[in-house]
Amino acid sequence: MKQFKTLLFAAALFIGATSFTQAQSKVAHINTQELIQAMPEMATAQAEMDKLGKTYQADIQAMATEYQNKMKQYEAEAPTKTDEENQKRVQERLTMEQNIQQYQAEAQQQMQKKEIDLLKPITEKAKAAILKVARAQGFDYVLDSTQGGGVIMADGKNLLDDVKKEMGI
Repeated sequence: MKQFKTLLFAAALFIGATSFTQAQSKVAHINTQELIQAMPEMATAQAEMDKLGKTYQADIQAMATEYQNKMKQYEAEAPTKTDEENQKRVQERLTMEQNIQQYQAEAQQQMQKKEIDLLKPITEKAKAAILKVARAQGFDYVLDSTQGGGVIMADGKNLLDDVKKEMGI
C-alpha cells in the first residue's frame, strides 16, 4: 500500500512536470519600429508626407504674408480713414486671422489622415511578415521590443533579421 502511494505520487509528479513544460510558450521579440523604418515603402511614404507638409506650409506662409501686408497698409492708411472704415478693417483682420488658424487646423487634420492612410498598409505588411516568420519558427508570442513599448528585457529570440530576410530588406 505504501509503495502504491509512492508510485502514485511519483506518477502525479511526472505528469505535472510534463504538462508544465508543455504549457510553457515560446516567446520572441522584435523592434517593429526598426523594421518599419527599414522598409522601402516607409521612405516613399515619408517623402510623400514631407511633400504634402511643404505644400501646406507654403500655403500658410502665403496667407501670413498677405495678412502682414494688409496690416501694414491698414496701419499706414488708418489716420486718413473714417472710424467706420477702420472698424471694417479690424473686422477683416479678425476674419483673416480666423481663416489662417482654421486652415492650419485643417492642414494638420489632413496630414494626420494621410499619415494613417500611408502607414496602414506598411504596418499590415510588417505584421504579416512577423506572423509568418514566428509561426514558421514555432513561436507562440512575439513581443514588441520598441523603445518604450513595454518590454523591459528581451533576451529571447530576436526576429528582426529573420523578418527583414523574409521581406527582402
